[in-house]
Amino acid sequence: QVQLVESGGGSVQAGGSLKLSCTASGNYCMAWFRQAPGKEREGVATISRTGVTRYGDSVKGRFTISKDKAKDNGRRSMYLQMHSLKPEDTAVYYCAAQLHVCYPDSLLTTDYNAWGQGTQVTVSS
Repeated sequence: QVQLVESGGGSVQAGGSLKLSCTASGNYCMAWFRQAPGKEREGVATISRTGVTRYGDSVKGRFTISKDKAKDNGRRSMYLQMHSLKPEDTAVYYCAAQLHVCYPDSLLTTDYNAWGQGTQVTVSS
């Protein structure tokens, strides 16, 4: 079973930056989602096995998704660099992976079948 481990959440003032990390055992199509209280989970950014990226409209130009090469233990990390954070970015952020069929530019929750535990990002005004 694939285990996704997230880190890097926290609290920051508006205009600040944070970087989230997610490690996975394999090279999958992966994405970041977020869910604010009372709202549906939404796609933030996705990156394919070959590094093709796609962003949600609300984060374009502010967030950058990336990933590094596999380490000796086969695990690789995916990142979400967040700049110019706004209070409306406050949410629990989840790392997700498509384990079988890969839809490389998908930001639909239904296309992802492995999820991390989530990490809280809080942006204060």
